[in-house]
Amino acid sequence: MSKLIFLDIDGTLTEAGTNVPPESAVKAMESARAAGHKLFLCTGRNYGMLKPLLRYPFDGMVASSGGYVTAGDTILKNEPMEQDTLQKALEILHKNGVICTIEGKEGSFGDSDLKELLSGTQGGNSELERWRKAISENLGIKPIEEYDGQPIYKIVVMAKKASQLDECRKLLEPQFHFVVQDMPDFGIINGEILSSALDKGVGVRLIAEHFGMPIEDTIGFGDSMNDLEMVETVGYSVCMENGSETLKKCSDMVCPSVTEDGLYQAFEKLGLL
Repeated sequence: MSKLIFLDIDGTLTEAGTNVPPESAVKAMESARAAGHKLFLCTGRNYGMLKPLLRYPFDGMVASSGGYVTAGDTILKNEPMEQDTLQKALEILHKNGVICTIEGKEGSFGDSDLKELLSGTQGGNSELERWRKAISENLGIKPIEEYDGQPIYKIVVMAKKASQLDECRKLLEPQFHFVVQDMPDFGIINGEILSSALDKGVGVRLIAEHFGMPIEDTIGFGDSMNDLEMVETVGYSVCMENGSETLKKCSDMVCPSVTEDGLYQAFEKLGLL
């Protein structure tokens, strides 16, 4: 029976902030596709940041945490934030000292003090590591002052205290979903804000419906709290050992970490090869 397999990138398919999966993961993906399964990226990255992974033969993607979804060449969802809402949110977040990055389909625009905040800490969840690497290697993140008005799918937020998000929550909830990572012991609270109508789980359902597959025949692999809706939606869920302790408790299976050939071992155990 063929399955639809959904793979988060940072901390799952690759080490956080990199674009090269372990050879074992590449072998697992090739074998799974040869066995008739379909593979999809399911990531918080925008299209521009995930594009280097498209050298591998994926069957579609859930990008921008569900804001941009494709199956083959078909676009199933393309839903950026309203400009008025974006500007109101940024105004309140900045007033409360929250550092922001906004993500379009191709471009990302960050506050000037993002690098300073990240360079003053070490470790943390895979999303923090991704942004730390993106900043240190100048991976196309432009100053927010250069924002050109392109459609924006989500706001990435970083702050010293969760309470700095409270005023924005009062303004935007329940129309918007605040995804806050559950590893706050590194001096930074980080997460993302996106429409409550969008998440990775919505993307999973759209793709399953497109292919006429029951949700029971979907499998999702993730590591952080922005994978929660995917984990709650798929027929079978797998969390990486290097991932969130909260997500592990919500998942059907925990596999070895990305650096210990976790994907290959999980694919093998689940009979996907």
